[in-house]
Amino acid sequence: MTGTQELRERHSGLWERMVHHPFVVEMGDGTLPNEKFKRYFLQDYVFVGDLVSLTAQGISKAPNLDAASRLHSFLTGILDPENDLFLRAFNILGASEQEYSSASASPTTRAFGDFLVRTGMEGSFEEIITVLYVTEGTYLDWGTRLISESTKPDNPIYQEWIDIHGPAVLGSLVEWMGQYLDTANLSAQQS
Repeated sequence: MTGTQELRERHSGLWERMVHHPFVVEMGDGTLPNEKFKRYFLQDYVFVGDLVSLTAQGISKAPNLDAASRLHSFLTGILDPENDLFLRAFNILGASEQEYSSASASPTTRAFGDFLVRTGMEGSFEEIITVLYVTEGTYLDWGTRLISESTKPDNPIYQEWIDIHGPAVLGSLVEWMGQYLDTANLSAQQS
């Protein structure tokens, strides 16, 4: 069993709760109230700032140009298409520029953001990749699940949010991170 398989198995209950969370289910079947999605999206917008910091630190600590390039591509996806989606969604959801630009983190978002930033500053490249693997891997799994179930929520923002967390966008990155971690773990065990 690889290190990432062991990680996923050891925490399968938490992983599955994330992938099948009522919020995700409601988003997929279109029953998620817009106001609830707006609150989530404002928090996610705050969270993304900390994710950008973690990813940028990962680039600076990358052991080679290939690893740096993969994280750079991910970072570009966050800063461009995902940010564009945020701005369009805020307009549709009725969140003013003042509201989203001054949004503050909830205690949960703050705690997770602090963890991301601390890991980026103090952690090794492998620790950064582990955090990204879990974060993006759970997003990928719920996105993949909803896409494979052919969910088609009426709200186009929900559908776009699902699509950018599916295999076409996150699949190769999460796969690479898993392979990188498994190789690094195997090398460490052999040392």
